[in-house]
Amino acid sequence: MSTSFPLDGMRIRFAGATNIGRKRDHNEDSISLPENERLAIVADGMGGHASGEVASRLAVELINDHFNETAKQQTLTWPYKVDRDLRTHVNRMVTGIMLANLEIWERSQRESRFKGMGTTCVAVYFLEDALVIGHVGDSRCYRTRNTEITQLTEDHSLINDYIRMKRVTPEEAENWPHKNVIVRALGMKESVQVDIFTEKPHLGDTYLLCSDGLTGMIKDDQMQHILMTERDLDRAVDRLISAANEEGGIDNISVVLARIETP
Repeated sequence: MSTSFPLDGMRIRFAGATNIGRKRDHNEDSISLPENERLAIVADGMGGHASGEVASRLAVELINDHFNETAKQQTLTWPYKVDRDLRTHVNRMVTGIMLANLEIWERSQRESRFKGMGTTCVAVYFLEDALVIGHVGDSRCYRTRNTEITQLTEDHSLINDYIRMKRVTPEEAENWPHKNVIVRALGMKESVQVDIFTEKPHLGDTYLLCSDGLTGMIKDDQMQHILMTERDLDRAVDRLISAANEEGGIDNISVVLARIETP
């Protein structure tokens, strides 16, 4: 079921779902749709049965908790130094993800059954006149605007590093044997670098947060076609997940959509 919130003379509507796919026996993804804050999250856990699910759930819960606790605070000073050149809400995003990383890492150190667990994370927070995307790993955020789809995040993966270094081409990467190796994720180290992207949303924009269970199965132009032709947001979520499953559904599939609409 989709939900909507007022946004600077417009409305923003959210919808999302997570699906086990066709090959896995459990779902290690977690998603979060807005309740009090205009915050949406997708996390793709890793580390084997149970622990990956724990890591992704912790990420979603702790980031949400941080946003709820800091909603009315004017200044954030704990536990990480605030960069005064950044907006308060960028600091909220960075700090929330860093706190989640620390908790996941500490739990993996304390409890042997969780050793090696981790999770990707992509989150978007909408202000009245801007949005903030926080990102670690290879879960992605896309934006459709007019007739174009744009990937706003950059994968923290070994294959993407090789592409940037021009050691393989994007075409060669399709069949590269280690394409799913992640080089940055929550829980891998005691601290983590969080990528941030900010922009002003436009009427008609649709933002897509997703795990690699979607992007590993269908191409960007297939996603674009669905988002351009399906006006009902819940049905768009279902169509994206169905398309990934029709292509094999080899991983868990998580999709969250946010569309800027008229009031």
